[in-house]
Amino acid sequence: MARAAKSKPLRDVADLTKAQAKVEHMRLALELEEHDKRYYQDDAPTVSDAEYDALRKRFNAIEKRFSEFVTGESPSQKVGAAPSGRFKKVRHAIPMLSLDNAFAEEDVRDFVGRIVRFLKLDDDKIDFSAEPKIDGLSMSLRYEGGELVTAATRGDGAEGEDVTANIRTLEDVPERLKGRNVPDICEVRGEVYMTKKAFLALNRKQVEAGEAPFANPRNSAAGSLRQKDPTITASRPLGFFAYAWGEMSDMPEDTQSGMIGWFERCGFTTNPLTKLCHSVEDLLAFHRKIEEQRATLDYDIDGVVYKVDRIDWQERLGFVSRTPRWGIAHKFPAEQAMTVLRDIEIQVGRTGSFTPVGKLEPVGVGGVIVQNVTLHNEDYIRGIGSKGEELREGRDIRIGDTVVIQRAGDVIPQVVDVVMDKRPKGAKEFHFPKKCPCPLHTDVVREETAAGEEGSRARCTGEFACPYQKIEHLKLFVSRRAFDIDGLGEKQLQYFFDEGFVKEPADIFTLPKRNAKLKLEEIEGYGETSVRNLFASIESRRKIALERFVFALGMRHVGETTALALARGYGSWDAFHDACLKVAKGDEEAIAEMDALDQIGDTVIRSIADYFGESHNRGIVERLVKELDEIVDAEKPKSNSAVAGKTVVFTGSLEKMTRDEAKATAERLGAKVSGSVSKKTDLVVAGPGAGSKLADANKHGVKVLTEDEWLKLIGE
Repeated sequence: MARAAKSKPLRDVADLTKAQAKVEHMRLALELEEHDKRYYQDDAPTVSDAEYDALRKRFNAIEKRFSEFVTGESPSQKVGAAPSGRFKKVRHAIPMLSLDNAFAEEDVRDFVGRIVRFLKLDDDKIDFSAEPKIDGLSMSLRYEGGELVTAATRGDGAEGEDVTANIRTLEDVPERLKGRNVPDICEVRGEVYMTKKAFLALNRKQVEAGEAPFANPRNSAAGSLRQKDPTITASRPLGFFAYAWGEMSDMPEDTQSGMIGWFERCGFTTNPLTKLCHSVEDLLAFHRKIEEQRATLDYDIDGVVYKVDRIDWQERLGFVSRTPRWGIAHKFPAEQAMTVLRDIEIQVGRTGSFTPVGKLEPVGVGGVIVQNVTLHNEDYIRGIGSKGEELREGRDIRIGDTVVIQRAGDVIPQVVDVVMDKRPKGAKEFHFPKKCPCPLHTDVVREETAAGEEGSRARCTGEFACPYQKIEHLKLFVSRRAFDIDGLGEKQLQYFFDEGFVKEPADIFTLPKRNAKLKLEEIEGYGETSVRNLFASIESRRKIALERFVFALGMRHVGETTALALARGYGSWDAFHDACLKVAKGDEEAIAEMDALDQIGDTVIRSIADYFGESHNRGIVERLVKELDEIVDAEKPKSNSAVAGKTVVFTGSLEKMTRDEAKATAERLGAKVSGSVSKKTDLVVAGPGAGSKLADANKHGVKVLTEDEWLKLIGE
């Protein structure tokens, strides 16, 4: 796949030589075609709308300066991507084209100005129909004699897929058009979408069934509509907004707004927020209003569409390339959105740390539906940073506030501001709890920093007596990077914990012999096959690598990297266990030996001492070890390999090995695997779908390898 960015900042298109522009034009064309295929055919985009729009904008700028580069095969001359081949092809009588984009208010003013000049009007008093831009799947419905005969996707704009049987299952699509004024041939066009509520419910079902969740409502709607079995489509609640037309044997109205009304009279659903605007200021005011309402809508939108209302003027204005002069999509900032904070809940983590989580009105941000947002800690909510600095100009966050949230790449969404003029009178200040919400109501303390000062993180002092911490420890224990026990997902584990079947890790391994009494196969949702598979998975995990075992213990500040360093430092479980017991007793020689290990410092040593200094924890470990067959000694990393001592980052989809296998191999060869790219990174291994990490690698000038190049380098 073509790379998304260069190692140096992109030069302005105006400064490119013709030769440079030609090379970049070819590269961008290939990249855009690949992204179009993933979006329109596979319903699995790998870049955000903002990233795609930036690529398309630069590509168009190159073609504008060097018009000789434009050919019939150029992405600028196409819409979408060719049909996938899963359905019969349908040729559109009139092509389904796409709108140009506006990103700033000045772009909208330029759009209106161009129309005024083209129509040679004395003033800019033009009526526009304005409506939210639905983020769904474009559809063309062909009616003959008032009867629905064909439903086709956009496809590449000229040819789409026949999904007639599936579209007939939608309540918003009439089989026969109502009213008297119905042309013999009538193509109604619009957007198939799924509501946020339905999307979240569908994803819950996907996860419960062991299937991968959909990324966003648009992918969900497209995947639902492209089912070979129409009954599956019928089981998924899809909607349809009508807003345009294709071939018409007669036009029943002479304005865009008039056609919207006609669609309603025919039995279609149209967007109730559609409005007639009379000036540029009206359009911009409408855009701001819709952006504010965005979070309260039960469907995902990514902007507002403006269209010249008079159809005769639309016909005069015509098209530039494959986009109409008479319409434009005014996009929202792709990575930010406004929504309402409905509540704040405290989550108690595995180590007792309190994390306040904001519960939001669901809103689309960067192609993902967001309904939760991290609020970090007590100080962050109060508007205070980690160094005592003001955040958001000192504005605190209250329940009921309208907030601006931001999501960049794969980063967890966060609140970047509070809209004070929208703060309701009843907005509640959030008071951090002084007691843990668990049944024990143990005290909450603020952790100390390395300098002995009060930190920003609050923590429950209940340790393993706190049920919240117990269940989180168990979730970590069975997770993919720890014991990786199939069949014990969060839902099942929570049930076993609540029922008292599993209270500590050793209990998992005694489940098979206790089942004569427990009778798990009689539990709703289980059966003989499920229980047999679970027990087989448990039995297969009685042998485990030392670094996985250390990580699975769930000690504070001992993550995967630290667990690996400890495992390699001591080599065996017996040696590590003996050292931990000595450290817990304050043995200075043992402490010094541990401190000498790479990546191990005072914080980790203190955490290990606290863990093994508690008899309850030692009992948990001893009972667990008795249930295992073997804790495999750590493999010593090579020091003479081609990647020894280098920092490596893996990004994108790896096709010949899993990410975990790649990471383990790199570490075995003496490399350090990092999760982020910086100037200190030596190599980035990029597979298909590589995004922001690849861009960071190019920015920092880090060497990038394909998966095959990586395997060749390490000799595998």
